[in-house]
Amino acid sequence: MLDFSVMRVLHTADFHAGRNLRGFDRTPEIHQALIEIAGLARSEKADAVLVSGDLFDTGNPSADAEAAVFDFFLRLRDAGIPGIIIAGNHDSSARLDSVTGLLGWVGIQAVAQPSSNPQDMVRTIETRGGETLTVGALPYLSERRLVKAADLLGGDTGAWRQKYREGMGFFLRRLGEGFRAGHVNMLMAHATMDGAVPSGSERTLQFDLTNAYTLSGLQLPPGAQYVALGHIHKPQQVSDAPLACYPGSIIQLDFGEGGEKKQVNLVEVEAGRPARIHALPLASGRELKTLRTDLDSVEARIRALGDFDGLLKVVVRAPSGTALPGLKDRVLKLAPNTLAVDLEAAQEDLTLPELKREGLSLTQLYEQYYRERRGELPDDLRAAFKEADEAARAEDVA
Repeated sequence: MLDFSVMRVLHTADFHAGRNLRGFDRTPEIHQALIEIAGLARSEKADAVLVSGDLFDTGNPSADAEAAVFDFFLRLRDAGIPGIIIAGNHDSSARLDSVTGLLGWVGIQAVAQPSSNPQDMVRTIETRGGETLTVGALPYLSERRLVKAADLLGGDTGAWRQKYREGMGFFLRRLGEGFRAGHVNMLMAHATMDGAVPSGSERTLQFDLTNAYTLSGLQLPPGAQYVALGHIHKPQQVSDAPLACYPGSIIQLDFGEGGEKKQVNLVEVEAGRPARIHALPLASGRELKTLRTDLDSVEARIRALGDFDGLLKVVVRAPSGTALPGLKDRVLKLAPNTLAVDLEAAQEDLTLPELKREGLSLTQLYEQYYRERRGELPDDLRAAFKEADEAARAEDVA
């Protein structure tokens, strides 16, 4: 009788180290979550760790953000646990690619940029039990690289969506060709799958603009025993055959994720056999809560929260155009852990979101998106976005 050894692979994603929420740095909480995950990898005797993109929140992360992520890798090294990571849409693929050699010294294989030869993105890990893990690692591919502006302007939504799928399908098929009999075979990708349910944070302008670019579960290589996905922050399984999952973000990153329970996935698998998933809950990170109230009830509703020690957003319903000087000071006096005090127009004053966006330029849309999440857009960031938009348009025209 054959002696099958069970491989244990810990899957996580979407750290977003460096995330700033309404002026509040979440990096210390993210660091604590990474320490917790490294501890779980050790205590659960993981043979390998997969990180499916968005290690950082921006392409130019702070020193503290880099320290948090690199400390995580060092903790894995100290535990003798190798890993494979891919770049997400928030990461700078070039920056991550520049440190792949250094990461290799601590046992972390990084696939930051797609290769003209997809087989270069197939990585292997020899586990302590003598088994081999083969991973087809597909970093985030810019939709704009796969679909030209001319296709978008043509107005045929089905055509440019299909073109994106065909481009991604090419890489997925080629990565599947790298799977080997007798190995544990997995796929990694940072993308949106059909049917994926977003967190509240992803129902933003950015998600709405990119959600048309999705992959079908039918495009996943059938030889994959597990598909380790990143990009969607809500933990979920999106395919049965092959088994494909998002572990979600590691803390509640913004108020749209308030109330969500965070986790990592522990995958138990043997060569040639179906994988089994165990969700490992995470305890790190402060709870986020949005309190909606009428103006007359602000104080009473805040007092009713009792000893809530998470981070709070207070949304006050008031007639459109109402000026409420001193409201934020009143709220902060009662709840110093409040990050935002927003005014919400009375129901009869609300305009449909799609009408609010009608006729706005891309820069104006970004300004609206930024204001909803973080407040007023700084002048230097507005200028940088406008410059990037103009450069992108020039590139597409060329």
